[in-house]
Amino acid sequence: MTLAAICLALAPGTPASVSTSVDAYVEEYRTATGLPGVAVVVTKGDKVIHAAGYGQTATGEPVTADTPMAVASVSKSFTALAVMRLAEQGKVALDQPVRRYLPEFTMADPRAAKITVRQLLDQTSGMADSTFHEKSLPQPETLQGAVARLRTAKLATDPGTAFSYHNTNYQVAARLVEVVSGRPFAAFLDAHVFKPLGMSRSTTIDTDRDLPGSARGHLYVLGRAVPLPEPAGFGNGSGGVLSTADDMARWLIAQNTGLLPPEAVKEMRTPSKPNEEYALGWQIDRTERGTPVIEHGGDLFTSTAHQLLMPDSGYGIAVMANTGMAFADAHALMAGIVAIIEGGTPQPPSTQSMLLTDALFAVLTLVTIGLAARGTARARQWVTRGTGRRLWRLAPYLVPLLLCVTIVPIHRVLARGRDAGWIQLAYLYPTFMLWLVTAAAAGLTVVAARLWGAARLGRRHVD
Repeated sequence: MTLAAICLALAPGTPASVSTSVDAYVEEYRTATGLPGVAVVVTKGDKVIHAAGYGQTATGEPVTADTPMAVASVSKSFTALAVMRLAEQGKVALDQPVRRYLPEFTMADPRAAKITVRQLLDQTSGMADSTFHEKSLPQPETLQGAVARLRTAKLATDPGTAFSYHNTNYQVAARLVEVVSGRPFAAFLDAHVFKPLGMSRSTTIDTDRDLPGSARGHLYVLGRAVPLPEPAGFGNGSGGVLSTADDMARWLIAQNTGLLPPEAVKEMRTPSKPNEEYALGWQIDRTERGTPVIEHGGDLFTSTAHQLLMPDSGYGIAVMANTGMAFADAHALMAGIVAIIEGGTPQPPSTQSMLLTDALFAVLTLVTIGLAARGTARARQWVTRGTGRRLWRLAPYLVPLLLCVTIVPIHRVLARGRDAGWIQLAYLYPTFMLWLVTAAAAGLTVVAARLWGAARLGRRHVD
């Protein structure tokens, strides 16, 4: 039975209809897209409506409701809660300078002394990708190292004046938790967040090397999901949490059942004036039908995640997919599940544009190889025609190499300051980057062949 038929057959909005419709929708989505594995949970009030895993991990194991998967930047909600736990204990005040609690936090900008704890959590500290290239710089190994590498960084704006989503804010916040509590961040989260909520299979990690097999992901290439390791990166505090569908159910339910005192919960969900949408580890938004929601998405290069609360109805949703940010499967699934809960029918996924783009660059790659072979084979003819004396004509062949070398700053400009390293761009745009590298190698090959031919001709003339 199709999803549309199920939605018509069942009374919309009831827990049974939501669970059955979500199950059918996820299976249809996987069939249409080739999504290898995903975990989904839906709660309402203090009840679990649906919790299940689908498909396989990158290592071939079945995904179940107990499979630990990466939640990426959904981790920021957990870090914000950890800070709020300290605030609840009177050990941290949100509107005091970070440096009061974390003296090691220094930057090459005197304005950094004014950054408050709240400004870290609502992303208005003034730190930004545009002035601190957090992804393309060498990656730290620890939270202490993540803070230490800021010593030469500057701010993009005065603290408290502008919103800029920047992972380093939450790495500094996690380090603050370590220093104030006197415990490693993972141990603090376990003792003050995971264990109290019964999240027995959840943890937080530092780097990509710490990802277990169940949390590794895929890229789509020509419509097929290819398992690949996550590019090198540091994520603790900003994106290091691993969790399961069952554990995320407990997390979502806790949002409705006294996770913190009501005034603290309200504070976590209240944005500051400079951004009006981003609160303390949560984003304030509305669905397409206008329903108020509190949410946070998460993107790694090989996996995505999304959590969402609907305070008026008490629904909570979490999705964790093992494909990367270039494809946004978790976010697309979230939109579909929200539509089901609101009594609608999800839009069917469209993969045609992705396939066409991949096919285009695959064809360009093959054509480029053919043209390079032709140009290399005809290098001697090119030289003997006399064009070898006009070496400036070789310059166009070096344009792809120049683009290869400058692709990171070019992307930074096109992405309005957001940072990504070269290998990370290869994960974002795999077939384009394959063509670009092929074109650069092809151009170099043709140039080398023609220069070699010109040099040999010159020696014969001397002889």
